[in-house]
Amino acid sequence: MSDKDNKGSMTVAEAGRKGGETVRNERGREFYETIGRKGGATVKAERGRSFYEEIGRKGGETVKAERGAKFYEEIGKKGGDRVKATRGPNFYEEIGRKGGQKVKKLIEEGKRAARAAMAASPEGAPQEGSSATPATPAAPSGETAGPGQNE
Repeated sequence: MSDKDNKGSMTVAEAGRKGGETVRNERGREFYETIGRKGGATVKAERGRSFYEEIGRKGGETVKAERGAKFYEEIGKKGGDRVKATRGPNFYEEIGRKGGQKVKKLIEEGKRAARAAMAASPEGAPQEGSSATPATPAAPSGETAGPGQNE
């Protein structure tokens, strides 16, 4: 049948749009959010997180090819301006300070773990995952390491 024969009929796209509007009006926007989350969780369970990483990367490459790298600069600036307007300029100082404190804490924990590992292992015995020969001390400051020394 042609469109001329069915003057009152809709296209598939029009029917889908109309049905979607009806469901939205009956169940609300939250319904779509809920089923979207459920669908996303199912896909993640079936295909794994790497699936989303891959399609995100592909999508980003496509947008970059179509709009150029400058596009990302523009939308990043718009987003930053929006956050600044919404949360205020001190927000960036606050999250920067929190991030710096977190990094400082992680470095301290790493140093403590390294010291504990060194103290727990008998001197001269190789630690698990290290080479069978003990490490030689590093050259004093200002001197270059010679053969067989840590570089």
